[in-house]
Amino acid sequence: MADWRLTSCCGHQQIAFIATVGAFIFVILALWRTPILDPFKLITVFLHEASHATACKLTCGKVEGMEVTADEGGVTHTRGGYQWFILPAGYLGSSFWGMVLVISSTNSITLRIAAALLIISLVVVLIIAKNWFLRFLCLGFITFLIVIWILQETVLKVVRPLRYTILFMGVMNCLFSVYDIYDDLISRRVHSSDAEKFANICPCPCNGVGWGVIWGFISFIFLLASVYLGLVILS
Repeated sequence: MADWRLTSCCGHQQIAFIATVGAFIFVILALWRTPILDPFKLITVFLHEASHATACKLTCGKVEGMEVTADEGGVTHTRGGYQWFILPAGYLGSSFWGMVLVISSTNSITLRIAAALLIISLVVVLIIAKNWFLRFLCLGFITFLIVIWILQETVLKVVRPLRYTILFMGVMNCLFSVYDIYDDLISRRVHSSDAEKFANICPCPCNGVGWGVIWGFISFIFLLASVYLGLVILS
């Protein structure tokens, strides 16, 4: 039975989980403006755009293509669908998927399922991609994940590189979403951002910055929830 109150926290696995997440947060923040993290930043941009595409399909719209560029920009071309759902889905969806990846890393079965679904989603995007950079990005990460998976199943069973890769990607995605919201909507206010577009169609008395604060808070909650749920699973 799950220990939702974490009365038995913290065991060896839970301490290791907290320490790993903390170490990843430190490494990500320390290396944020270095090119070392660029591939992982780009995969978070991919998840941002994939979330727009998913929201579009769920609201009966049509996805006409996706683009991700080397400067960490991206766009999803959609037609139809419910914009009230599609516009917030980029920031909040990428935070949600980050949470899913963090939680999935705590169990060997869910870890493999998450890796498989991520590979499948990359293959789908490879098919609908509108630019060659996104195609190469998808091919690169598909190859990377397959190689890491094979290493975990063969010569690196004890090290479990796939687990730490998925966990790192989850933490990175949650942090990137919060930072991206702050950078685009609060610190420099990009007027073509999703929040500004959302403010234009929403009758609520809240501008793009206001929606940025709200979405940033929700994204941070996703990060905290992922750590909490991970501790519950490991209890």
